[in-house]
Amino acid sequence: MIYDAVIIGGGAAGLFCALTAGRRGRRVVVLEHNAQVGRKILISGGGRCNFTNRSVTADNFISQNPHFCRSALAGFGPDDFLALVKKHRIQFYEKTPGQLFCRDNSRQIVDMLLDECRQSRVEIRTGIKVQKVSSGENYIIDTSSGKIESHSVVVACGGLSFPKIGATGFGYDIARQFGHTIVATRPSLVALTLKGKRFPHLSGISLDVNVDAGKHIFRENILFTHRGLSGPAILQASNYWSRDRELSIDLLPDNDLSDFLKSYPHPKRKTGNVLAEILPQRAVQALLSPTIAEKPLDILSKKDIGSLTAQIHDWKVSFDGTEGYDRAEVTLGGVSTKDISGKTMESKLIKGLYFIGEVIDVTGWLGGYNFQWAWSSGYAAGNSL
Repeated sequence: MIYDAVIIGGGAAGLFCALTAGRRGRRVVVLEHNAQVGRKILISGGGRCNFTNRSVTADNFISQNPHFCRSALAGFGPDDFLALVKKHRIQFYEKTPGQLFCRDNSRQIVDMLLDECRQSRVEIRTGIKVQKVSSGENYIIDTSSGKIESHSVVVACGGLSFPKIGATGFGYDIARQFGHTIVATRPSLVALTLKGKRFPHLSGISLDVNVDAGKHIFRENILFTHRGLSGPAILQASNYWSRDRELSIDLLPDNDLSDFLKSYPHPKRKTGNVLAEILPQRAVQALLSPTIAEKPLDILSKKDIGSLTAQIHDWKVSFDGTEGYDRAEVTLGGVSTKDISGKTMESKLIKGLYFIGEVIDVTGWLGGYNFQWAWSSGYAAGNSL
């Protein structure tokens, strides 16, 4: 039997591509090297799967070609996926504005995808390792259970994040084999490790801040860790961070510290004690110099106030690395979009070879954007196969 498409990877993008192609009568087989499909879906969103975001635009994605994702997102957007969720009567809720989660658990999304695949007569094989992909009149896929012949191959095996659930660089190997280039990869949507002074004694403290990552300002929480900073705002900023760039953090985004100090009714109080009323005391002790912390407000000089204001509203932070792929939600970089069709996800270099999902150099923000990219890119390829 010759398949119309072999899809390598049974994650979000692969399953959605499969069910889309299956609905069109295509003979599709999904090959997953894990014992079960959708493992990353199952652990996402704290087990509730942030399956999309109501507000998705190309501006929410990072790529060397920032326009590449527009066509796929326009072809299948958040409302389209939400219609499928409602069809399967999955209860959901909106956590942070725009972010949609399952009310019960992420298994519901996997079950929904599997149900749609069954209805579309998609064949799914788990525990199958793909060893080699060759092209000729058709594609020959060598697997741990034998050879499979197909008119098309869809590479949907993701990036390098979460190796503990089977992530590998195999998709990049296939891309290189057929002449595609790889944009340098690194962990992203990940905690960052501080360069120089660290604050292990502040571990566990969370603050609502503004993090200025240069191109975007993210208003969310940061969380101090033993090695650096985490929390949603840092994870968002990690998409734009580089070792030669500082991040600027406003620790009091809703206050003007200078005005607060000038209008404080008890000018004889020590500066450190005053700031401990609006910031966690341990953070004040760690971030303020003892000289300023011990000074009463009424003897602070203009220079002192200027220095203090800069420290709180424009805390410059340097990082020397990330917590790695084990802790990263996504992989930044991947198969270059320059040789992939933005409308179909098909290679421009060889007919019948497709790339979808995280393996491509398209990375979304935290908040359901990467799942939407999986659905959108999978749909585009599934409609082209």
